[in-house]
Amino acid sequence: MKTSSLNTPASNPPNASPELPKIPVWQPFRGPFERWPHLTDLLIALLMFLLTLLLWSRGGSREVFTLQNLWDVIAFQFAFVGSFALLWRRTHPWQVQAVILGATILLELGLPADGIVAMAVSLYSLGRYEANTRASFIGVIATLVFVAFDQGIPVQPTAAGTVTVMLVWALWYIGRRLRFRGEYLRLLEERAKYLERERTAESERAVAAERTRIAREMHDVVAHQVSLMTVQAGAARAISRNNPQAASEAMASVEAAGRQAMTEMRHLLGVLRPTSDDTALTPQPDLNDLPALIDKVRQVFSEVDFKTVGVLETVATSTALATYRIVQESLTNVIKHVGAAARVEVNVRAEHGSLTIRVRDDGKTTGDRPMVETTFDEQPGGGHGIAGMRERAELLGGHLYAGAVDGGGFEVYAQLPTGMVKR
Repeated sequence: MKTSSLNTPASNPPNASPELPKIPVWQPFRGPFERWPHLTDLLIALLMFLLTLLLWSRGGSREVFTLQNLWDVIAFQFAFVGSFALLWRRTHPWQVQAVILGATILLELGLPADGIVAMAVSLYSLGRYEANTRASFIGVIATLVFVAFDQGIPVQPTAAGTVTVMLVWALWYIGRRLRFRGEYLRLLEERAKYLERERTAESERAVAAERTRIAREMHDVVAHQVSLMTVQAGAARAISRNNPQAASEAMASVEAAGRQAMTEMRHLLGVLRPTSDDTALTPQPDLNDLPALIDKVRQVFSEVDFKTVGVLETVATSTALATYRIVQESLTNVIKHVGAAARVEVNVRAEHGSLTIRVRDDGKTTGDRPMVETTFDEQPGGGHGIAGMRERAELLGGHLYAGAVDGGGFEVYAQLPTGMVKR
């Protein structure tokens, strides 16, 4: 006998999280008038027709049910048309009111019958479903004038006539208020949906911006450290036979660069994967970390001139981070494309409310290095280094130039606002 395994624990993946119970979404109560509108209108029309015939048979001097003559047949047809016109009361409310009011007026002119009971439902529908306010007002005013003259209010006001006029107005007013309330609720629902869409779009934009930032940081970290590791590993392989001690030192530098890359990568990935409260957060690099960066690069290039001018302590945190990343990316490009004998100059100058960054080398370029200024849409070899640096500068309100210089070499020049915010 085979047993089903649908309900066994083995059918679920080992790391699958348990399904949460579905919470039913609250929905407003819908009565029969909203669930089955056409059937409801048909039953209302039939009920109004029967009530009209019953009113005529009991209140008049003749039995309309018997259809004794032509006038009875005509009155019966008026009652039928006026009552079953309610089938269109939701889509054509003022036309239905006009038909019922016209049939009632003709009945009052001489036919052996009273009014049509369907007018009560038509007045409510005129207020509830008519979108044209002017047409709705004209319809109720015309009905009020007819009822007032029919009850003899202009000639001899009576309590019954006044109550009838007030009832006509009340039926229309109730429908109108319900329409306003429905429109208000509809606008609230549309606004809620709009705000929900805006919140979703804002969340998506925030996620996209955060992904771009993290990708830029990852590129700066990985490209720089891996470039150092590649150069040091190549140097160690070249001198491993003749100078084992120097090769060992080069591999130690590779190990140190790898560890630092892993540390920075863990810090960046912590944004995507929240860690516990006990985990220490590593601060972002700033201008104080530039000397350590230059010392690491000097392990590859023997001649690296680093100069700073001005007061750097007043530079804003965002500008300091961007400066560090621009210098790091520029030196990474030098490591990638220039020989170890090249001379590199790094100048950082803070004056007159702006921070100037200049990274220049005198090495010869290779085939995959840009010889002219590079834009976002023109990245040689599909790289994103210069584009990322320019994006950092423009986000802070600055600008960046990168291109070949006269006499050979390559230069990255950036100018950023200092922000004058103490860190």
